[in-house]
Amino acid sequence: MSPNRLMVYFTTACIFCFMVGVNIILGIMLYVSPRLAKKLILKLGERVTMTQNPSFKFEDWGPTFGSFMFFKTASHHLWLSLGQEAFVGGEAPDTDVVSMEGTKSRISRFVKDNRMLEFKQLVKDFSDVADFLVIYIEEAHSTDGWSFENNIDIKKHKSLEDRLSAAQILLQKEPLCTVVVDEMDNAAAIKYGALPERLYVLQAGKVVYKGGRGPWDYNPMELRAFLEKIK
Repeated sequence: MSPNRLMVYFTTACIFCFMVGVNIILGIMLYVSPRLAKKLILKLGERVTMTQNPSFKFEDWGPTFGSFMFFKTASHHLWLSLGQEAFVGGEAPDTDVVSMEGTKSRISRFVKDNRMLEFKQLVKDFSDVADFLVIYIEEAHSTDGWSFENNIDIKKHKSLEDRLSAAQILLQKEPLCTVVVDEMDNAAAIKYGALPERLYVLQAGKVVYKGGRGPWDYNPMELRAFLEKIK
């Protein structure tokens, strides 16, 4: 059993014992000194920021502390926490999720979208020192190639029209800069070693920054640091 797994069991056991102890103490105090019990509940409420929530009064949440439903719900959450697999330094579990529109997807789909957010922030922060351009190239994970589940449905481009049509999906994400597509001979992708994705800075016709090959070495923060130096 891994150290992370052992730590989960240990901390869960400690929290459960703490919860049982607090419930017992509250039960006694509510019988002996309701005023003192309220002070203790308010103290617990401060730790979970309930006392700072303007939407609730003490009467709304205070009496529920120490109740059977409180104990049952908290115990259920602790039980479920024993199955956690996300640990710092380890792989992030890629579980199924459902969008607000009812579409089934996976967490990684939305995490990937963060790259566009990072890029858009770069455009906003450095548009005064650089012109940004997105070149849409050959699709890395076409549905009729190396495809992922719940990914965007794009087939291999068989014509320039196919590539232009697929690029419309990119435009929907509003990259805040000009978008062009590579020719069907993939000249840009080949000469820039851009597959599946890569970041560059060009200055006076020269390459002054070459990012790592994506997806593993795709690093907008490294590009940000470079642009800060030339700003």
